[in-house]
Amino acid sequence: MMNKQRCAWVTDDPVYIAYHDQEWGVETHDDRQLFEMLSLEGAQAGLSWITILKRRENYRKAFDDFDPTIISKYDDTKIEMLRKNEGIIRNKLKIQSVVTNAQAFLRIQEAHGSFDAYIWQFVNGEQITNHWEKHEDVPDYTNESEAMSKDLKKHGFKFVGPTICYAFMQATGMVFDHTTDCYRYKESIKHPS
Repeated sequence: MMNKQRCAWVTDDPVYIAYHDQEWGVETHDDRQLFEMLSLEGAQAGLSWITILKRRENYRKAFDDFDPTIISKYDDTKIEMLRKNEGIIRNKLKIQSVVTNAQAFLRIQEAHGSFDAYIWQFVNGEQITNHWEKHEDVPDYTNESEAMSKDLKKHGFKFVGPTICYAFMQATGMVFDHTTDCYRYKESIKHPS
């Protein structure tokens, strides 16, 4: 497992390796999983992704397995309880944003039939496959992530800037950003260059 060539951002941490190998860049169409990733990417703002990844199970327990219907009803008492939970990032604005985003998420589900149908429109319903040679080539954000950010904000979402949206797009397979030297690129590429 360790001798495979991976994207440069992956460390030797088994949690990071498993995430890179099994999840990152894999197309996700399940609404609950999409909400989880959007929430975790927002929690990551200003921190390293491994910081959040190592707390992922704690987040799932603390936030009712990212069920937006339950989270949308969280009150001040529940938010205060979450602020005391040492297993998650206890930033009040980030915690509150998950509740606000759950409410906005449900409105989008109602309007579009699913969050999946709404969010994948930013890539015309198809994964964007990139062919970056090195990690430094990968952008922090794109026109698509800027459009997504702007529209999510219009719907009331918080912690959804263009960079966060691009990280979300990478994580959920809306874009495929494994670099060309990564074994996942070689295994998974749909349209070889």
